[in-house]
Amino acid sequence: EVQLVESGGGMVQPGGSLTLSCLASGFTFNNYAMAWVRQAPGKGLEWVSAINDRDVYGRETESVKGRFTISRDNAKNTLYLQMSSLKPEDTAVYYCTKSSYWDWRGGYLEVWGQGTLVTVSS
Repeated sequence: EVQLVESGGGMVQPGGSLTLSCLASGFTFNNYAMAWVRQAPGKGLEWVSAINDRDVYGRETESVKGRFTISRDNAKNTLYLQMSSLKPEDTAVYYCTKSSYWDWRGGYLEVWGQGTLVTVSS
């Protein structure tokens, strides 16, 4: 069974940092692109960042560039999202997702984790 389990969410003050983790199982992790998608309260889904199967660097949406960094450890089957300089507008449920393809630009997000809540508030 393919599973994605996120962890690391919580409450943080504006300007603070958090690192989200996603432990993957049930598939060959280093063969697929992965992505983070978020959903703010009362809003739709927003693609945040993605990384190809064996890349060191990924891509981020404009609103988080310079603040968020996606990475992966294929030996540990784990995806990460390092978040810094957090803003109240980053408050959302963050989902770890698996692409259907090795290149995030060529596939679709076929498996989703249960999500982890990040709240940025003073």
